[in-house]
Order: sequence, then structure tokens, then C-alpha cells
Amino acid sequence: MYFVISGRDRPDALETRKETRAAHLAYWQDLGDQLKLAGPYLDENGNPTGSLIIIDVPSMTAARTYAESDPYVTQGVFESVGVTEWNWAINPPENK
Repeated sequence: MYFVISGRDRPDALETRKETRAAHLAYWQDLGDQLKLAGPYLDENGNPTGSLIIIDVPSMTAARTYAESDPYVTQGVFESVGVTEWNWAINPPENK
């Protein structure tokens, strides 16, 4: 099952984001093939304002556990984070 994790940064979180970035990237890369795609939302100046992460895990519980343990969550970068089940309808990797 695919899940979208969408985090939005606190307005004053840019420095903490920079300091936590390596841990955040390593955390998600540890998922291996279960991590389908990820990247930051950007403002008009190209500064990150949040993150979009899509993972393939067996349940909403697993997806929420991954989201809640993200260093951007535990270190207070994200002001909010949502987890939503997602259907990859166009060009899913299973069809390639």
C-alpha cells in the first residue's frame, strides 16, 4: 500500500532543517525500495518549506510510525505532518 507523508515546516525552522537534513535523509534511505520518492516543497525563493514522501508499507499504522519517527518531526522542523493512503493510478512502477 502506498502512503503520502506530507510535512509542513514551522516558519522559523530553516536552520533546524539544515542541521537535521543528514539524519532525515539517512532515516528515509534506510527504507530501501519501500521509499518510492521524496523531496522538499519550495517557496518562491527556492527555500524548503516542507517535504513530500511516498512510501510503500503494509498499513496505515506502519506509515504513521515512520512519519512520527522522522528526524524532522522529532527535532521540531515540521509544524504539521499528514499521512494519507494513496493510489498510484498513472505510470505506477509495477507497470514498467
